[in-house]
Amino acid sequence: MTFVQIIDCKTSRIDDMNRLMDLWVEQTKGKRTATHSLIGKDRSDTSHFVEIVEFPSYDVAMRNSQLPETDRIFREMVALCDEMPTFTDLDVVKDIQLYKATARRFFELISAEGELAPLDEVFAEGYHDHDPTNVQDVFGMDAVRREVEMWRGGFDFDFMVDDQIAEGDKVCTRWTWNATHTGDFMGLEATGRKVSMTGTVIHRFRDDGKAVEGWWQYDLLGLMGQLGAVET
Repeated sequence: MTFVQIIDCKTSRIDDMNRLMDLWVEQTKGKRTATHSLIGKDRSDTSHFVEIVEFPSYDVAMRNSQLPETDRIFREMVALCDEMPTFTDLDVVKDIQLYKATARRFFELISAEGELAPLDEVFAEGYHDHDPTNVQDVFGMDAVRREVEMWRGGFDFDFMVDDQIAEGDKVCTRWTWNATHTGDFMGLEATGRKVSMTGTVIHRFRDDGKAVEGWWQYDLLGLMGQLGAVET
């Protein structure tokens, strides 16, 4: 589960504080485990600052806090504050932007040239895929990988994400697929034809940003018509 720490402090020495934070980043380069951070200033109190630091998990954050550089920087930070800073630890239970980015990343992974990258970056183990063109749903990482490899074996392709809409733990992505038919696909030998298709997929995500379920809609019949396999 993604973890966020909020550091709330008051200081009249913000320039010194910024230099200290830059020094911290420099000295912990390669060891610091934060994935993202930002600092905000209170519009109604220019001495009031809030830093938000994101980590992949609470355990990873604790490893960061145990660095000797972190302990020393913390003591110097306290000296720059007008009063003792406060720390709030939060487990992230919903991150819409992360869900949308993961959905985009999936399309990047399956479109990339060369060997197919591990899909556990975007999918949870036991992922469940609903595809109306398949007789049975696809369950598990190995089955998903075989499904993707079938498409990659038949086409050189790329996806363009046209729209994304997110609500709750689900993201709907509208996409355009452009491809060249370069290999066997559903018994049809390579034609060299350039084809395209549009569709949507809804992914459901768990707290850590990995997809656990997907529902696809696309025009397979129209694609087979472009390949000359059926009359349109």
